[in-house]
Amino acid sequence: MNLDLLGYVAAVLTTVSFVPQALKTIRSRETGDISAWMYAILTTGTALWFLYGVAMNSWPIILANAVTFLLAATILAVKLRHG
Repeated sequence: MNLDLLGYVAAVLTTVSFVPQALKTIRSRETGDISAWMYAILTTGTALWFLYGVAMNSWPIILANAVTFLLAATILAVKLRHG
């Protein structure tokens, strides 16, 4: 199996998993059950994974973490603003 293909499939699945939560959070502004600390740590970790992907020139890691960072940061921003 092509390892890049494996990476892209994993990237799509883990990134897409954030879309429903992001959409629900943006639409409802309801963040009472969301942990700000968890999303702060996740957003920071995702940014570091993105930088790692850049350093390794690994497009599956770069793309997945760029999109996941935007989704997680959006959820965190709504939590901090409306939480």
